[in-house]
Amino acid sequence: MTASGFQPDPETIRWRMRFASAPEQVYAALATDNGRRNFWAESSIETDGVIEFEFISGERLEARVLAAEAPERFELSYFGDSHVAFEIAPDGDGGSDLTLTERGVAAEDRTEQIAGWLNVLFPLKAYVDHGIDLRNRDAQRTWRLGYADQ
Repeated sequence: MTASGFQPDPETIRWRMRFASAPEQVYAALATDNGRRNFWAESSIETDGVIEFEFISGERLEARVLAAEAPERFELSYFGDSHVAFEIAPDGDGGSDLTLTERGVAAEDRTEQIAGWLNVLFPLKAYVDHGIDLRNRDAQRTWRLGYADQ
């Protein structure tokens, strides 16, 4: 498989995003049931280190929490064997820089995962920095149906 110019490592997906909000706010959105429910999934309940995500499409996914080190790092097993890490650092100006790194993505899922993380990161930014939920929340207009939305 050839790597694309903006994602040059075929074994790793990496995105970076700057937030106006402090690391504690970004971390809370990622690492709490209420935070995830406000931008990522219709329901997101963590029990004994396992998060059960439920999306508007009815799709369910279990993710194991691998690390929860507030406010710098939150890691999950995601979509089977992949490993995703969210690293959050102060930007020196009151905000945060987030780096998302995913490893272990099956080659046949790589393109969708590259795009799919943007469908998580942009709603995260809108929620944390502006209190806005970007999702359309319409089960007839989901990612699986070709909509760039959840």
